[in-house]
Amino acid sequence: MSAVSVTVSSRGAPRALAKRAVSVRSAVADSSRGASSCAVAGVRASSKRAAEGSGEKQRSLAVPVCRGLSTRIGHGISGQGQFHSSGPVSSSQAKTGQRGQRAQASSRAQLKDSKVVVVELGSAVITREDECGLALGRLASIVEQVAELQSKGKQVVLVTSGAVAFGKQVLHQQNRLSQSVRQAINIGKQNDTPEPRACAAVGQCGLMSLYDAMFSQYGVPTAQVLLTKRDLTGNQSENFTSTMHELMSMNIVPILNGNDVVAAPAETGADLEGVLSVKDNDSLAAIVADHIKADLLILLSDVRGVYTGPPSQADSRFLDNCYLPSQSSSDNIGVTFGPSSSRVGRGGMESKVDSAVYALHRGVAVVIADGTANTGTVVSDIVSGKRVGTFFTQELSARDDVTDQSRRARTGSRKLQSLSPEARCDIINRLADLLEQRSADILAANQKDMTAATSLAPSLLARLELSTDKLSSLAKGLRQIATASHDYVGHVLSHRELSDGLVLRQETVPLGVLLVIFESRPDALPQVASLAISTANGLLLKGGSEAKHTNRFLHELVSQALASHGCEDAVQLVSTREDVNELLSMESDIDLVIPRGSKELVRRIQEDCRGIAVLGHSEGICHVYVDKNVDPDQAVDIVVDSKCNYPAACNAMETLLLHRDHLKTSVMSMLVQQLKEKGVTVFSGPHLRSLVTFAPPPAPSLSHEYSANECTIEVVDDVERAIEHIQHYGSSHTDSIVTNLGILL
Repeated sequence: MSAVSVTVSSRGAPRALAKRAVSVRSAVADSSRGASSCAVAGVRASSKRAAEGSGEKQRSLAVPVCRGLSTRIGHGISGQGQFHSSGPVSSSQAKTGQRGQRAQASSRAQLKDSKVVVVELGSAVITREDECGLALGRLASIVEQVAELQSKGKQVVLVTSGAVAFGKQVLHQQNRLSQSVRQAINIGKQNDTPEPRACAAVGQCGLMSLYDAMFSQYGVPTAQVLLTKRDLTGNQSENFTSTMHELMSMNIVPILNGNDVVAAPAETGADLEGVLSVKDNDSLAAIVADHIKADLLILLSDVRGVYTGPPSQADSRFLDNCYLPSQSSSDNIGVTFGPSSSRVGRGGMESKVDSAVYALHRGVAVVIADGTANTGTVVSDIVSGKRVGTFFTQELSARDDVTDQSRRARTGSRKLQSLSPEARCDIINRLADLLEQRSADILAANQKDMTAATSLAPSLLARLELSTDKLSSLAKGLRQIATASHDYVGHVLSHRELSDGLVLRQETVPLGVLLVIFESRPDALPQVASLAISTANGLLLKGGSEAKHTNRFLHELVSQALASHGCEDAVQLVSTREDVNELLSMESDIDLVIPRGSKELVRRIQEDCRGIAVLGHSEGICHVYVDKNVDPDQAVDIVVDSKCNYPAACNAMETLLLHRDHLKTSVMSMLVQQLKEKGVTVFSGPHLRSLVTFAPPPAPSLSHEYSANECTIEVVDDVERAIEHIQHYGSSHTDSIVTNLGILL
């Protein structure tokens, strides 16, 4: 009768997560020596050893041969093997088979919501390059990441290789220790290649002791689960699943491995349609993920992820996403596999992809990634939604790869360069026409965003909302761009003949591919797209998620206009913040980043951008100075329009500066009255308050950006003081001087 062997660490109260794994190395040093005397993994520990394992003296850093209790789970445990996927479950929930209703993650951004994560450590990840012993530093890093996830309320299950390599190291040491005696008796009689099952028998206990020592540094208890094929079929699978849920309900990290000591050799080609046989730890991890209803399966290898061919081939292309709709197989992703097995294990990339497809079609999100990279954060990065490895999805929307998008944008840019200026103008004019012709559809999409934007500030809502007047004004502005753009590209700035037949000519050329990031204003999308088209630049656009419906529809119109001249790839729409994070590191594909939005957005982009120039402004603290010599009616019209035409725009007036002589004229009272009639709340600067008895309320700051029907009024002595004020408090965005004098300085 088959059974599941489980060893549970019996450590006491959890220690603080802040305890680092630096002290593990001293424990690791003893692990290979201790493992040489251990029995076959899974055998019940003696009462003496169990008693020693629970003793206080054994809590030192020296790795014990066998710590805790070893039990065998038979047919006496009930349960249907269902797991509540919204978080760790109680014992009663595990036994009654409750399960959450979380949908499968269709994008990387949703991976951060994963509660139950299965991490498979391939042989190439856990084993040293010499295939004899474990890569301890790499393993300690993964343990630290798993412990951190556990502390955040996630439940992680490890499926690990390494027992054979660990045992091989121990047996090689035994061989070397006894070599001199053997050589004295019979020189040349050696056996340096131990049988793999013997290596597994020796290595299992030592491997688990090593995990126990590492996890204990973070106060995380562990349990060893050894499996054979029979344990995952029939009634035995119910026993296994129930045991797993019981362990997870106690916040224990189960550490699983195929029982190579007693398992039959893997059968080649044993997979049946819709069934995955247990041939290696890849397939084991996929089956386990299905049994416990995991949210995410991470398969770690020694390559970045899935390529269209062997990674060593020059024409192989990395696949950021693998799109596999329901019922499709690994044959549908267009991949040519190399060797059928890995460097040290029984699996390989083909096995990993088959296992990924199996898990994906059973509701488990899957990522295949490089566990040998020096970043030391691969597991944490995947769970946080970062673009690491190859993400398997059944959703077409997640198929777009930002690398492909940037390359298509560059190809589109070159097509735009080949067009005549008249053809580029025609594209922009077509877009302007579409804005007017499809205004009803645009406003319908915008209304979806407005309905969903219940928590936005009023100023952001004003930027988000479109109207018929805004669209008409937008179309008019695009036609002005088209008219003025005839000499944007190829305009000769200088022409010099350096010598006979040698001419130096300076002319305008496109920058290449631009990444423009903007916040709530969807009307910025056609504006920026038109500027890029007029200058023959490729463009990647990332708008705010609050305007996703409007942005998506406007981008469709841009693509439609570009398609009239075969350049529909020139402007691409980026979907998620994670896409932006990856684009900011793609210095070979992006030539310039332009963030448009708040000071926080601009600063974050400048900090995160690596190797790419950033053209960013700060806040839109815009000033209008009304000089002493001015037409009062003209001054009132300019000030009111500067503030009230579009208060949420970044170039709206935020501070009105008045020459101090206007305190004695009607100009100030006219300005204040007109602003208040337009619903503008007026605040005063410190100089104005010192001169006027009943001044408006004090301004929050002279560098405050209201982005609403509010403004500051301050008084200055002359134009020189006005310019000094603007230079000190402004953001060098948009500033104006209103005067009747042609020359002020």
